[in-house]
Amino acid sequence: MIVSNASFGCPSCPAVGEEDGGGGTGEASPSLTRTGHLVVAVCLGVIGILGFLNNLIVLTLFCRYRMLRSPINCMLVSISVSDLLVSLLGTPFSFAASTQGRWLIGRSGCVWYGFVNASLGIVSLITLAVLSYERYCTILGTTAANSRSYGPALLGICFSWLYAVAWTVPPLLGWSSYGPEGPGISCSVDWHTQTANNVSYILCLFLFCLVLPFAVILYSYSRLLLAVRQVSRVSTPRSRRREQRVLLMVVTMVTCYLLCWLPYGVVALLATFGPRDAVGPEASVVPSLLAKSSTVVNPIIYIFMNKQFYRFFRAFLSCSVPKQGSSYITSRTVHTARRGNNNHRHCLGPPQFIAPPTRQSDRGSSENANHVPACDASQDSPGTAGRPKVNLVAYYRE
Repeated sequence: MIVSNASFGCPSCPAVGEEDGGGGTGEASPSLTRTGHLVVAVCLGVIGILGFLNNLIVLTLFCRYRMLRSPINCMLVSISVSDLLVSLLGTPFSFAASTQGRWLIGRSGCVWYGFVNASLGIVSLITLAVLSYERYCTILGTTAANSRSYGPALLGICFSWLYAVAWTVPPLLGWSSYGPEGPGISCSVDWHTQTANNVSYILCLFLFCLVLPFAVILYSYSRLLLAVRQVSRVSTPRSRRREQRVLLMVVTMVTCYLLCWLPYGVVALLATFGPRDAVGPEASVVPSLLAKSSTVVNPIIYIFMNKQFYRFFRAFLSCSVPKQGSSYITSRTVHTARRGNNNHRHCLGPPQFIAPPTRQSDRGSSENANHVPACDASQDSPGTAGRPKVNLVAYYRE
């Protein structure tokens, strides 16, 4: 739900060392066998390596190619930064603890681990929600989006990070707490203490850091898909293929979000409200590993499935110059006033390709063409002259 750690709290876990030194204390947990710890260590190692490499590639591409530095890509990079930090500050400690069967960096290290990884997990979730809402606003906006305006994107990034910190500081101040969980190889919010203070925090965390982002994502992408389908009804087969790609993208994003985070949230609630032995260590490890795998899945879905990033990625591997992409403007109604009648143009067709000007003398005409897509003129009937028009604008870069 908030951080993809190794497992969840259980009363039979070994206590974290009372001393704040580097060495942990306590026996290896009897709830997981040595083989079980080894399997978890292998999974954490694979997830950590892939998560680090995938997100490092994203940041490298963003720094190397200036054309990738668009506002929406800044939010994608924010997700990669949070996932990369999880791979650096979270997974290695859980991996080391799994190899030894016990927590290794003391009580203060446990609190630090729980706070940092909880914050980074929430940053990723909230940024995904902000990104989906930004896409929804761009598609259903009244004008073409300004691809050079970084203000809204930076505001969304700052909101995501501040929102995450606001929900992870309270356990440091007494509203719930951070402690060991599961087989004792990681730390997170205290899931198993069933007091009013702890349960109230868990409920708020579940609602505002898991359910709310998912609701925003589901609403934004469903409206986006509905808008694309409405345009496709009067468009060409190319536009219908684009609709299918958007549908695939939406289904993939929502499914992976649920697959990575819903099991963790459900098991956390069972550990909080169910019997003390409702969730065993073995059952709790799998949902947590799925949550940690989001650091690997996010770059694949949001970056490498992005045509623009993928084009630059291929150019980076082949040490070649990336091909220029194309911009699209779709679905808008352009009104023109003429003497004697009320003519207008319906631009409900497929997105129009906008080619860059090839000569300096053509620049002015090309810029004008960028703002008025090709349309078929039609004449309104008198009865519809006063009817309000609904504009549907989509602007994005591939």
